[in-house]
Amino acid sequence: MDGMLSQEEINALLNGLGSDDSDTDNIEHLTDAEKDAIGEISNISMGTAATTLFSLVNQRVVITTPVVEYATWKDIVNSYDRPCVFIQIYYAEGLDGNNILILKENDVKVITDLMMGGDGTNIDTPLSDLHLSAIGEAMNQMMGSAATSVSSMLEKKVNITPPTATIVDLDESVSGEDIADFLKGSFVKVSFNMVIGDLVDSVLMQLYPFDFAKNLYREFMAANSMESEIPPTPQKPKPKEKPKAEQTQEVYEQQATPTGNIPYNIPAGMQGAAPQMNQQYPYMPPAQDVNVQPVQFAPFSQPGQQMVPPENIDLLMDVPLEVTVELGRTSKSIKEILEFAPGTIVELNRLAGEPIDVLVNGKFVAKGEVVVMEEAFGIRVTEITKHRQ
Repeated sequence: MDGMLSQEEINALLNGLGSDDSDTDNIEHLTDAEKDAIGEISNISMGTAATTLFSLVNQRVVITTPVVEYATWKDIVNSYDRPCVFIQIYYAEGLDGNNILILKENDVKVITDLMMGGDGTNIDTPLSDLHLSAIGEAMNQMMGSAATSVSSMLEKKVNITPPTATIVDLDESVSGEDIADFLKGSFVKVSFNMVIGDLVDSVLMQLYPFDFAKNLYREFMAANSMESEIPPTPQKPKPKEKPKAEQTQEVYEQQATPTGNIPYNIPAGMQGAAPQMNQQYPYMPPAQDVNVQPVQFAPFSQPGQQMVPPENIDLLMDVPLEVTVELGRTSKSIKEILEFAPGTIVELNRLAGEPIDVLVNGKFVAKGEVVVMEEAFGIRVTEITKHRQ
């Protein structure tokens, strides 16, 4: 009949649905416990890395709580800016595997500009080897501090090799020497919101292979299980509580003395009891008056005490000082200086006959006038400055 599917067409549709389900079942997954552990490790390690980045850029750095999810290369291409910078991190000790940090192009420019003493606004130039070298050093210090945090969590030494930074265009194909093999399938994506002062507010991503994420979870659980296996400190069992009447009688028996003295200081609440004559209550000494006075300190200097004489200034009398006589000053442009020639007259900022300055070690101390002593010039001091500079 018209509009009806044949049996062969129905079978083909059913077979197609079955193949899709099998492909979905083959995708690796993490349990909720594994995702929580990965998120906790990433949260602590990135918090340490944010502190390190703050010391490099001298700006407030905030990296928020991570979000752990699955992703493919196509998801990264559709959700992230291009081009971007891949930071590949390999572990040299403690863990086996690698992971990738992805930074946006503008974020890299801002961080590197701040590291080189700028204000973070010089981002008009394209990414260069200088940017990659600077961001590689920043990531080396950040992830090195993060590895230290992971070491304390896993209770084992964890080291990384120097990270490598690469510009990636994020095209549709997953190929090239700079692309890790695990990106060709599904992987674990940990996303952070990174804020640097008022200059950066974007997403930072960290990508894990599934086997590395599972291994990290096993190491984390093994370290925590070792802590939980430590037996608690045994406590002595509390003695069984006796009735109040028996407690009172026991106090009487413990405090009895062979002298048979009758106590004169009876505790409150026991006046109605009738103890034996050879029993004694605990003695309560009467309160004593205490004379409290403020402490008195001896003065630092006694009246009439002579002050310590100053150091002998004669020890400095032989120290040589440089004396300079300044006739005058002026300022010239580079062009005017290049035009200097023998016979050129340079006009100074001091009038003829005006006192000249006398400087000692570059400090102005006096004024004077020029004199001629035989065949040499000299200076006759006419005024000593009141406040020597």
